[in-house]
Amino acid sequence: MSRLRLRLAGMLLAIAIAGLAGAAPVQAGNNHPVVLVPGFLGFGPDQFNGSGFLYWGGFDDIAERMRAGGAHRVLAAAVSPIAVNWDRAAELYYQIKGGCVDYGNEHSTRHALDGVAKPAGKCWAADPADNPHRYRLAFYPAWDGAHPIHLVGHSQGGTTIRALIELLEHGSPNGDEGGGDLYEGGKVGWVTSVTTISAPHNGTTLRDAVQDFPSLLGAWATMVDNFVLLAAGPPNPWVAPPPGIATSSMSGDFDTSQLEMAPDGARAFNKWARTSPHVYYFSIGTRATEAGSACCNDTDRFVAPLQWPSYQYARSDMIYFCRATAGELIAPMRIQRGIGSYTQSAPDRVLVDRSWFVNDGVVNTSSMKGPAGHPQRNYNGSAQRGTWNYLRTYEGYDHFDILGWPGGPAPVFPVYDRIGAIIYAL
Repeated sequence: MSRLRLRLAGMLLAIAIAGLAGAAPVQAGNNHPVVLVPGFLGFGPDQFNGSGFLYWGGFDDIAERMRAGGAHRVLAAAVSPIAVNWDRAAELYYQIKGGCVDYGNEHSTRHALDGVAKPAGKCWAADPADNPHRYRLAFYPAWDGAHPIHLVGHSQGGTTIRALIELLEHGSPNGDEGGGDLYEGGKVGWVTSVTTISAPHNGTTLRDAVQDFPSLLGAWATMVDNFVLLAAGPPNPWVAPPPGIATSSMSGDFDTSQLEMAPDGARAFNKWARTSPHVYYFSIGTRATEAGSACCNDTDRFVAPLQWPSYQYARSDMIYFCRATAGELIAPMRIQRGIGSYTQSAPDRVLVDRSWFVNDGVVNTSSMKGPAGHPQRNYNGSAQRGTWNYLRTYEGYDHFDILGWPGGPAPVFPVYDRIGAIIYAL
């Protein structure tokens, strides 16, 4: 065979091999641990041990699904259900890295109701061989710039993650916080990616639309807990709020965290919690309302029998304890506007117009893409660092359907399969 023919044969063979390589499955670019962060009123995997009900998956297990039979390490965190993002971020940091929670001296003096920077007992052991107090074991004590992680947050879990990254990279804006290593800053590269699901990046108008919000929380807390118990077995004659929600704190910690998640509070938060140029950001939205109609749409006609096409109304398959506030008027009062029609144009406040009406029962869908004023784009198969890559809006999914809670429109495992495929390929 001549040299020319040998070269041609070699070229054809190379092209064929390249073609086969292109057709092969994409290999994972990393296998960093994933930490799942719950939202407001969220709970950890051990909260309802007897029922088998999980925050991530309901009676299924999203974390186990994402582990892919042990191929990946996926951990579900538990942070305070009603705390502000800073405090939740501190708890998340020590839960992953190890050590005792330190909210920071200056922060606690200025913002904490009790002023305690280092609460007793909120500790995680970094070394199982050196654990005289038998603390729970930290998720990933090796965590640093050479051993980064992925973070996935639902609802307020998404803004909690953003607070954590701000503290990791830039430290406390208050200066010295009493020596806590989280507040030193300089921890760049510790987080590879962030994925937020139904997160109130620009706040939720639920806080402003509902005037007597602490009372609503009590009803919500009871209904959430009752929902879990009813799904697990016979109902209790009396259902207390979930552990960690004391009635005495409802007008304190609760209201403070909710002010932070209202549009005006979120605007201030977005000025502080920057989008890091070193991190890949992904976001997912949900929608469970429809425009009003004289008849024949899929909304709950019992809650909203009369409808206007300019407003949004709760779908009949929205989780039941969100329908009262998701539409035009808050039921049963019908004297206060709900998320689906609430507007606000007072000077020096965030403008809330009709673009905010669409929602998932808890958060305005327009708020889920990313923080206002930060770089954003629609994901096109190629991710960019330092910008919010919006994956999609899941139509017909309410705030809890996307977690796989019973009654959702479809199984949610494909949602998390896609998240895994994207972040492990980075």
